[in-house]
Amino acid sequence: MNPADKLSGATGVGSRSDRGGAGQLGAVGLHPIDAGLPDSAFRVLEGVEAALRADVASADPFVTEAARHLLDAGGKRFRPLLVALGAQFGDPTREQVVPAAVVVELTHLATLYHDDVMDEAPVRRGAPSANSRWTNSVAILVGDYLFARAADISADLGTEAVRLQARTFARLVHGQIAETVGPRPGVDPVAHHLHVIAEKTGSLIATAARFGGMFSGASPTHTQALAGYGEAIGVAFQLSDDLLDISSEAERSGKTPGTDLREGVPTLPVLYALASDDADAASVRLREVLAVGPLTDDELHAEALGLLRESPALKRARETVRSRAEEARAQLAPLPPGPARHALESLCDQIADRTG
Repeated sequence: MNPADKLSGATGVGSRSDRGGAGQLGAVGLHPIDAGLPDSAFRVLEGVEAALRADVASADPFVTEAARHLLDAGGKRFRPLLVALGAQFGDPTREQVVPAAVVVELTHLATLYHDDVMDEAPVRRGAPSANSRWTNSVAILVGDYLFARAADISADLGTEAVRLQARTFARLVHGQIAETVGPRPGVDPVAHHLHVIAEKTGSLIATAARFGGMFSGASPTHTQALAGYGEAIGVAFQLSDDLLDISSEAERSGKTPGTDLREGVPTLPVLYALASDDADAASVRLREVLAVGPLTDDELHAEALGLLRESPALKRARETVRSRAEEARAQLAPLPPGPARHALESLCDQIADRTG
């Protein structure tokens, strides 16, 4: 079982007996965090799972089936996790905490339906993607439906929640546009890549952490610190996925190594390698192979993967991930010590360590 599944399994929340003596919180594709968190954190996540299934339901059985497609496939629930952790700095039992977590997870799920259409992805979370099971049009419309459900729930949370959710959605769209268009002339490709990740990934994770503070009644200072942490840890986490595509074996990462490389998706190690002016034979050859574009040829793909794994570019990318994880840790300075802050710090450590 994937370590993340200690929390989620197929539903997102483990049983009380799965949590260990102090309580283990699955750290979203990382090793579980044993942080001695109070049961209130688990109750938030359990509430989210129940609410998600209810909130995606429609009067049309087909819409319900399609909307539950990715939900039933499982998932990391990273964003609800950060809502639950952020809520520990206020009162996590407040009734708005669970709906706030549902808003961010539904928004995330909606983006996955749309991403799979744009990427022409045949599989998502180990199951056929919605677009391959039905059609692109159905997948797009189901994503729209989930966005609408998220907006409906956020309206019950108040004007500020609606505003934040809308602004986050705008950032998600801007990030997707930037990724689709690519870097403009004169723009550093690495800077462009980091901007895309901040918009597409960091923005929603920042909102998740902010919502945890906001709707638990945490102080404005603590809520702002949580939002800053969420943005930084979101970027670090996505960058670490860039590295895992290169460095990890299939049984560890859950996907075929070098998938992004084969599809021509620019990731941080690749961008660093292309920008390098190292004159050694391996670096020169790596740039030549990467310049080909999508590496559909098996021999070239294997050669590039091997060169990347031994390259200074991969080492530099690891240093960038660690730097971003430390930026996230620094955002926690205003928060009081305790199990929740320890869990957030542990995420920084595990993201920095997961890529070797």
